[in-house]
Amino acid sequence: MRKIIHIDCDCFYAAVEMRDRPELRDVPIAIGGSPEQRGVISTCNYPARRFGIHSAMPTRTALRACPSLVLLPHSFDRYKDASRRVQAIFRDYTDRIEPLSLDEAYLDVTGLPHCHGSATLMALEIRQRIEAEVGITASAGIAPNKLLAKIASDWNKPNGQFVITPDEVAAFMPALPLGKLWGIGKVTAGKLAKLGLNTCGDVQSWPRAELVRALGRTGESLYWQSRGIDERAVASSEQRKSLSVEHTYHQDLPDLASCIAKLPSLYADFSRRQQRAQQDTPHKAFVKIKFHDFTQTTMECVCPHPEPVVFENLLSQAWPRGAKPVRLLGLGVRFVEQRQEIAMTLPLF
Repeated sequence: MRKIIHIDCDCFYAAVEMRDRPELRDVPIAIGGSPEQRGVISTCNYPARRFGIHSAMPTRTALRACPSLVLLPHSFDRYKDASRRVQAIFRDYTDRIEPLSLDEAYLDVTGLPHCHGSATLMALEIRQRIEAEVGITASAGIAPNKLLAKIASDWNKPNGQFVITPDEVAAFMPALPLGKLWGIGKVTAGKLAKLGLNTCGDVQSWPRAELVRALGRTGESLYWQSRGIDERAVASSEQRKSLSVEHTYHQDLPDLASCIAKLPSLYADFSRRQQRAQQDTPHKAFVKIKFHDFTQTTMECVCPHPEPVVFENLLSQAWPRGAKPVRLLGLGVRFVEQRQEIAMTLPLF
């Protein structure tokens, strides 16, 4: 039986800012782009969240919701330094670490001797050290797999932890909303609700074959996730899945021709990043379009050597889906299949 810890630093960028500027601790702050440049919020502290502010919200909308909001620019050097110090603490406990971003990671502590082998005590000690040595707080989830550990780390935020033991999984899962599962966003959750699927218990009442027939690969994944089953290993050296660039324009691009005119500068930026990354041969090329009303679409194709004409062709196919002014364009490549299913082999007995 595995012991997995998921550590998630609380409102990470904002926490670093509050650590370095204590006068900001009790006022609503957010880190994001300028409203004059159509910026969006990256993260905010908990006083700001009480006004309904959240990540990916347009900065202008956030300032309307909270006129007293203190808006700060990104300071990635300080964020990366804090992340390196947090990662160093992780390595004192295990070398089986799978970082998900600067501020969160999975740790596999199965069979390790620290804290008498207790994953719960290890998580508590790690969190205490992060607060004492880095000056920010973190939350943790402890469970027998990655799926449940990530769900648990969000249970007692901020600055808390939650444990799901193997014996508790069967009782814990039925009431869990499907939106808590991996890969189930608001749009997918809404579609599932139309089928009467709102909780893991609802999914458990459907035979596996019916789920697959109705939902395809999503149904297969839901069958296992709804039962708290996840056999993915903590991947300590996970391969980069994609490399991309994108740009939000000060003024909407009114038509396809104006979008195509922006491709050369995007492609030049992408080429520079690709050279620095020194990654393996791509598997697919893609473009991303976000229209002025925040709807978006992507188009991709199998292409190991994407040239500018490939991205132009993809853009020409993708733009008619919305046929509206465009606020953001992106392009890039995928090195492996992006979709990572949580699907298990059916036991023999």
